[in-house]
Amino acid sequence: MARLSSHVIALFIVVALVCAFVPVFSVEEAEAKSLWNTCLVKITPKCALNIIYVVFGNGTLIESCCYDLVQEGKVCHDNLIKYIADRPSLIGRKAQYLKKRDDVWNHCVSISKTA
Repeated sequence: MARLSSHVIALFIVVALVCAFVPVFSVEEAEAKSLWNTCLVKITPKCALNIIYVVFGNGTLIESCCYDLVQEGKVCHDNLIKYIADRPSLIGRKAQYLKKRDDVWNHCVSISKTA
């Protein structure tokens, strides 16, 4: 239970950090706010955190999160991961993260089609 709580807290910290950096990006602030409001409600915090761990770390993708991700949609997935990857501390490995983002998406779509 404590582990789940720490994951949820970590997710909210990541979201807060990303939101803090949104004005730096090329997307207009109002558009970014709309994106966050529409995208983050489509995926559970557990799955969002799992996908972040897979793309930016060495996490193992939970298969049930693939269904959430596909329901969230490619535009939301692409933009949310791009916002995180554009952080100055991560920018040096942005291409690697964007490739992992695409690999996760393709894997999840293939799983969702077979279900």
